[in-house]
Amino acid sequence: MTIDLNQIEKFISELVLDKVGPIIKKKSGSQQNYDLKTGSRRVDIVTEIDKEVEQLIWKTLKDEYPTFQFVGEEGYVEGVTEITNDPTFIVDPIDGTTNFVHDFPFSCTSIGLTISKVPVVGVIYNPHLDLLVTASKGNGVKVNGEQFDYTQKYQTMGPLVLNKSIVALQPGSAREGENFTCKMKTYQNLLAYEKGFVHGFRNLGSSAMTLAYITLGHLDSYWDGGCYSWDVCAGWCILTESGGRIVGANKGEWDIPVDNRTYLAVRGTANNDKETQEKYINDFWNCVEGKLKY
Repeated sequence: MTIDLNQIEKFISELVLDKVGPIIKKKSGSQQNYDLKTGSRRVDIVTEIDKEVEQLIWKTLKDEYPTFQFVGEEGYVEGVTEITNDPTFIVDPIDGTTNFVHDFPFSCTSIGLTISKVPVVGVIYNPHLDLLVTASKGNGVKVNGEQFDYTQKYQTMGPLVLNKSIVALQPGSAREGENFTCKMKTYQNLLAYEKGFVHGFRNLGSSAMTLAYITLGHLDSYWDGGCYSWDVCAGWCILTESGGRIVGANKGEWDIPVDNRTYLAVRGTANNDKETQEKYINDFWNCVEGKLKY
């Protein structure tokens, strides 16, 4: 079976622009009744709009691509849901739900497609900013439907060096235990003069938006643990299509699956310089204190 990735990218783009985006924009800041889906000691929020949007996406995709599999955040069952080699849509209906609840304009819809467990289509749409970032394997990156010249952008950014970079970090929903301690110590190492000494941290509160912003040249890297495949699948395709790379958050994890749960994402370079990229990754890993385990 031949799968037209460019056509799928176009179909999903129309779906998020026409049907999904208007709901998120209209309902942002209006959902003060929500659940803490991971328990009272965490802050991982889910609203009725998350569920409504996922159902809308699932039905629309199922009607168009009835043989494809579907993995959505709201329908996920731990230990049961799995990503197979079949073409699989991996969907976060509202990435950045905390932003959505607080009407901070960095919530978005993130829809990816994997084939043989590899992200090959990615669509991210932030309706608050009317920003659509998309890609499909071999077809480059588009911003609001227009081809994006990421090489030219990277040429204006200077060298990819840890102590000259802006790093995206998110503390996550769990605020205790070994993973939380690892994150806080690593943050300190990245900031410290005698260690990483990065220019600064940024937290967009959305993994999908963060990966899109790395691709667009607004950030240099992103380190996190506790994410799921739907947080990163679409952004993974978009970032790698621009020469970026995603590895594990822990030292030595060079080759990881899309559902690895820990990630270090690094932007591309003007000359596709893999050695510089790998040095950046190793320098970053040297600041990781402890090990993230999920």
